[in-house]
Amino acid sequence: MAQPVSRAEPGFTLIEMLVALAIFGLAGLALLRLEEVMLTGTERLVDTNVAQIVARNLEVTILTDPRGPAIGTDKGEVVNAGQTWLWTRVTTRTDDARIIRVDLSIADHGGRPMARLSLARSVE
Repeated sequence: MAQPVSRAEPGFTLIEMLVALAIFGLAGLALLRLEEVMLTGTERLVDTNVAQIVARNLEVTILTDPRGPAIGTDKGEVVNAGQTWLWTRVTTRTDDARIIRVDLSIADHGGRPMARLSLARSVE
């Protein structure tokens, strides 16, 4: 006569193993998705930092130019960190006739806004 199987025997049932495998599979998929999101976020952060550097470089150019920018809107592009950056400069008068306001906008090559900077400078 065969002995009855006792529940006290060590080990896992097939159902328990399948449930554990499904849980680990879902956790693995979540980690892969998290990696993708982190890489995309890191790339965006790097682009934003370079765009801010481009804006600061243009700021220095504006502040050190003896004549200063003309009133109105100007556009251009600059290459930095191996990428082409599009910039827009809007120069307006302020209430004080000795000071102008300059607003810079930096966009990536696709036109996506990446950085903004405003400054005031004296009129020479």
